[in-house]
Amino acid sequence: MFTKYLRPAVFAAALLSVPVVAGPASAGTYRLTVSTAAMEIDGRTVEKMTINGGVPGPTLHLKEGEDATITVANETDEETSVHWHGILLPGIMDGVPGFNGFMGIAPGASYTYTFRIRQSGTYWYHSHSGTQDQSVLGAIVIEPEKPSPVLADRDYVVLLGDITPEDSNQVLRNLKADPGYYNYSKRTLLDFFSDVRSEGFGPTLKNRAEWGEMRMDPTDLADVTGYSFLVNGKTADGNETFLFQPGEKVRLRLINGSAMTLFDVRIPGAKMTVVAADGNDVRPVAVDEIRMGVAERYDVIVEPSGDGPYAVFAEPIDRTGYALATLATENGQKAPVPERRPRTLLAMDDMGMMHGGHEGHAMDTPQDAEGMHDMHDMHNMHEGHDMSGGAHHEGAGAPGEMNHEGMNHEGMDHGGSKPMEQHMDHEGMGHGGNPSMEQQMNHEGMDHGGGHPMEHEMDGKGHGHDGDHSGMAPPAGSSTLAQPSGWAAGFPEGAEVLAYESLQARSARSDNRPPERTVEMRLTGNMERYAWSLNGDRFQEAEPVRVRYGERVRLVFSNETMMAHPMHLHGMFFELENGTGPYRPLKDTVIVPPGKSVSVILTAREIGSWPLHCHLLYHMASGMMTAFVVEPPETPEARITPDGAELPLTLTHGSGHVGGHGSHGMQGGI
Repeated sequence: MFTKYLRPAVFAAALLSVPVVAGPASAGTYRLTVSTAAMEIDGRTVEKMTINGGVPGPTLHLKEGEDATITVANETDEETSVHWHGILLPGIMDGVPGFNGFMGIAPGASYTYTFRIRQSGTYWYHSHSGTQDQSVLGAIVIEPEKPSPVLADRDYVVLLGDITPEDSNQVLRNLKADPGYYNYSKRTLLDFFSDVRSEGFGPTLKNRAEWGEMRMDPTDLADVTGYSFLVNGKTADGNETFLFQPGEKVRLRLINGSAMTLFDVRIPGAKMTVVAADGNDVRPVAVDEIRMGVAERYDVIVEPSGDGPYAVFAEPIDRTGYALATLATENGQKAPVPERRPRTLLAMDDMGMMHGGHEGHAMDTPQDAEGMHDMHDMHNMHEGHDMSGGAHHEGAGAPGEMNHEGMNHEGMDHGGSKPMEQHMDHEGMGHGGNPSMEQQMNHEGMDHGGGHPMEHEMDGKGHGHDGDHSGMAPPAGSSTLAQPSGWAAGFPEGAEVLAYESLQARSARSDNRPPERTVEMRLTGNMERYAWSLNGDRFQEAEPVRVRYGERVRLVFSNETMMAHPMHLHGMFFELENGTGPYRPLKDTVIVPPGKSVSVILTAREIGSWPLHCHLLYHMASGMMTAFVVEPPETPEARITPDGAELPLTLTHGSGHVGGHGSHGMQGGI
């Protein structure tokens, strides 16, 4: 809980307003109250939306096979909602305004969600109204009906989060006004001369020209900075502590419940054995680090060999701070902060373009991936640009990096690789040839007087005020690691980083039919206008993806942008095509790295109109979302749900708008 940062009087009032129910009043019964409270964040006192007075809200403990009854009361002056992320349930209970007849929870009203628990594992809940899931969130732990194959002496939730003192709607307005508003690490003239010394003038100038012509910046790994990073609502100073005794097995349920932050998670001095992904059991795999996209969950077993203390350490990929908790044998112990790592620079290879002699190379990963597809087309990433080419990766095997040699490209028309200059459509760019060095620097976003004041760069967060900066990035040169290049870089040599190819389900899939068709999902956007989209269409204009009940479908997510996108489908799980044959792991969220593709299969057995979107809050709010519609079966006997209810003949959805996005906050005018 974020209780440490509530004003005492407000916190006391919040406690009085919470029902006297620390756990469920009866099996699967909870009451959650959405309200506002004053919080101190990074030295500023601000009002934030909360659940039961805290950020995060209470952890819900449920059991497979029972009926959940959860009443959500709205005591704020704006509409709200709660979505049960990863939970299999009827569409109207999914909690997304405008979908399946659910229209949100009005101010002063309440709504009771009821559904049968059909699964077990680690999940979470959050608002799906506007930008509220910045703070309206909490964890869900579902106990299995049968004994778990994973034994542990201790069991802890580790809910990672990010929070900003800024109003979340104002953050989106800032991004709309200037997509680089929060990029405080733009390359400068000093960086240019430093690169000339190490790389030479010609290669440095060529690199600047390439980035300048794309109007992108290789330091732009994350859209928003200035966050405080949390573990179960506590900053590093709050020192969330997980107790253990030497020799015990500790289960940590890692949840990335942030709004915009991809985390690199590690426990220096202790291996993590991954035993579940997105709530589903997987064959154990030992790793040193995990890169977690927003909304991903991994259950890990840790067996500390000594007394500790051990740091549970999570760094955002842009290295602007950290979240820190402690594995300790007694309260009061605090693990030291591990060595901080330098910020990664994006590379041309991340754009899927022929660069540096890598044309046609396969990505560097442990094994071939079943059904994965190298992306050769980079359409519509920026208005007036047409970019394509081969993709190559050098570095650690992070999620989404797949070896495409010998893959099945059935139904895919990628064409051949072409020289980069053939893919750069300069029409409308006004370069008239190679831009001057000054133009290139301006294209990269260097600050020559018209950008943000220099003091934005001084504290690493972009706040021109005093405050607690214990989680801030270190001064340049404090790390012994050289600055890495490439989205999937940034890990020490020899580190075992979890790769999607390493995930295998504990048991073989029962449905191994080949897909009946392939649906292409191009992840597109225009950074200059901060407009994010799928297949070039924002949510307001997009036609739904429609599938038949029982249809076997492949979705291919091809990322044509410079940023990684954690893609999430409501209502059902993806089978990740990762080279494991019938042991394809189930996930509800997959990271699609820049310039890469990720392929999944699903069987459409959940009737309804389900959101399919990027789980980066401001990408979704700016249009990277569509409806995935599973049409009801035609015969009466096929319209029976797993819990015995009869399905309706028609669904509540429109042609792309799915019930009116005004209530959902997706209109992009926030």
